[in-house]
Amino acid sequence: QVQLVESGGGLVQAGGSLRLSCAASGRTFSSNVMGWFRQAPGKERECVAAISRSGDRTYYANSQKGRFTISRDNAKNTVYLQMNSLKPEDTAVYYCAARGRGWVVVTTTPSTYAYWGQGTPVTVSS
Repeated sequence: QVQLVESGGGLVQAGGSLRLSCAASGRTFSSNVMGWFRQAPGKERECVAAISRSGDRTYYANSQKGRFTISRDNAKNTVYLQMNSLKPEDTAVYYCAARGRGWVVVTTTPSTYAYWGQGTPVTVSS
């Protein structure tokens, strides 16, 4: 019912910036809590940031606080992840995800998200 397509990934140097976008299709985008996750080769998927349905509540992992900003534009059915001061440790495939409609808590575990994009790779060189 909800399709997510990420874009904006690429290769950047340490200290650089990147803005990821996630375009959503489906009914009532504003009904879904959204999150950004990342997964490096050989490692588990982890939550980077998440945002409530209206955008009034956000979550950031400690390593991303002050560097990453999640936002959403419900009128455009799009969620963004602005990444600044990128570090080599940020290298991973980044996924956009949506919780099922009706769920309101901003969670961080992958199993609580029902819909996933295909992922966009981000590589930060040192």
